[in-house]
Amino acid sequence: MPDPVPPVPHGWFYRRTVLPVLALLRMGATPRALAWSLTAGLLIGINPLLGTTTILSLAVAFVFRLNLVASQAANHAAWPLEIALMVPFIRLGAWVFHTAAMPIAPKLFLNEVRTAPLHVLRQVWMWEWHALVVWGVMATVAAPLMVMALTPMLSRLQSRVQGHQYPIVPL
Repeated sequence: MPDPVPPVPHGWFYRRTVLPVLALLRMGATPRALAWSLTAGLLIGINPLLGTTTILSLAVAFVFRLNLVASQAANHAAWPLEIALMVPFIRLGAWVFHTAAMPIAPKLFLNEVRTAPLHVLRQVWMWEWHALVVWGVMATVAAPLMVMALTPMLSRLQSRVQGHQYPIVPL
């Protein structure tokens, strides 16, 4: 009797990103539907309005009948990008809409909060609104491009899953 092949130990990234996608493909998710779900989750996950990504991703997945698990996984995986892209979106929004730039120096910002809090609140809301518009335009353009890139990759992955080249091994 031949010795059984020991499972290959996988790293954290593989276990947290690739294995869930493999599991979804094994359960019957189509590559195109999975591509749209992952794209929606990722793009919603980077929107500059903090605290809205989970609810917005749930709503979009429900309305467009996307794979909820895939969209939420991509949404939550995108949080470091959301934080990293927040200031660039705000700056780009200020540039596009020709409004005052956001002061990056904490001392200047805190001084403004102390002296004119309502003005700062209006200004922050304006920055966020402009950043949200810029994000919306960017997401509208990026979504079909991302789906066109992801679908062939997921199709190849699905053919390998169906050929049992990527067994799901719990570790």
